[in-house]
Amino acid sequence: MFHELGKQPNPLDRYLYLQEIGPRLSRANSILAGQMSAFALSELGLYTQAVLAFPLKMSPIEGLVLPDASNWKGVNALDAIANRASDRKIVMINEVHHNAQTRALTLQLLPRLRALGFTYLAIEALGKDPGLAKRGYPLRSSGTEYLQEPLYGEIVREAVRLGFELVHYDYDKAGADVETREVGQAKNLYDRVFAKDPQARLVVAGGYAHVDKAIGRLGQVQPMAMILTKLVGSDPLSIDQAQFLDVDWSDDDYHQLVKRFPSDVPEVLVDRKTGHLWSAKPELYDISVISPPMLSIKAFGNVSNVPPQPVRLEPDGHYVYPKASNVMFRPAWLELGGLRHAYPIDTRLCRDQLPCAVDAHYIGEPNNASPADIYAFFSAGSVTRLYLRPGRYRLRAWTREGRTLSQSNINVH
Repeated sequence: MFHELGKQPNPLDRYLYLQEIGPRLSRANSILAGQMSAFALSELGLYTQAVLAFPLKMSPIEGLVLPDASNWKGVNALDAIANRASDRKIVMINEVHHNAQTRALTLQLLPRLRALGFTYLAIEALGKDPGLAKRGYPLRSSGTEYLQEPLYGEIVREAVRLGFELVHYDYDKAGADVETREVGQAKNLYDRVFAKDPQARLVVAGGYAHVDKAIGRLGQVQPMAMILTKLVGSDPLSIDQAQFLDVDWSDDDYHQLVKRFPSDVPEVLVDRKTGHLWSAKPELYDISVISPPMLSIKAFGNVSNVPPQPVRLEPDGHYVYPKASNVMFRPAWLELGGLRHAYPIDTRLCRDQLPCAVDAHYIGEPNNASPADIYAFFSAGSVTRLYLRPGRYRLRAWTREGRTLSQSNINVH
């Protein structure tokens, strides 16, 4: 499956290929296909659908006592993290790879951290790309497929614009086990940053438990952050975004927290008396971020569009995932607090050929650059919005083969 998947030239083709082979896959491979489909949907701008296609949830924390509103208050995560980072040498923030909502906070943090004196940004998805800093934007060849997702591309552009020195650090040798990868990541960060610049201040964008400062979520394996702490001799500020996300409709810890501390932006909790920031697992990470809900009835247009069971297990043992559709609204967090403006698009751009993807590239950037935004149409007569910073863009509709259906230049005000 992975060999054939690598032959697909773009996320639309990858997604359609996975849908075609899904019924023939074993149970184990159908789980992998669900995850790969979620990656592709995220890279196609179908963010809510990506979460539904692979509703990954972290294990509940045993014995966790949730904060109450009488002793804690919710505050904007941007402000709180920037304040706590002021005296740190290393800041680490994780993400859930198929849920781009967890990248929005990282993107918005970059100007704050650069102003505090952080000069290096290490990105897990980045590979070797000597021309990146001069060029200013990532290409498909710049790293893993995650970089094709627009928010990840914007993280790279913003980092270059702000003057960060970008660092690739993932240990991706074939056959490497979890322990080898964690050690490799930590050593790469030390060798490529602190060995040459002992006074460096580093921001690390990584996935899941890589940012943990103690053994726990990776079994008995020491996470990258724990190893790097020993190598550098400095305690990182570790920020977790994976534990409290909107992935289903259960009455879990996440939904209890957002009822107690409603917010439409990522928030952290601060003790009303001491000012201490809350961490659900303080031995692993310093701050727990609570993401705003994204699976509300409003997101689906109306209640009839809400899937009763997003993922189901068939009697033959393979999983069936919901097919992509265009009935859902795009999530409000795509505005990035007003930095991006809505630009309406519809299936007329596809010239009656579906499915098709419509992307917006900054003027001067090629088709193989990470788009500024993208959306895939599967249903005739569909309308939606791209979310773009003010400026000039090249709007292009294309097929799974990459063939251009329409193209024009637009201005976003």
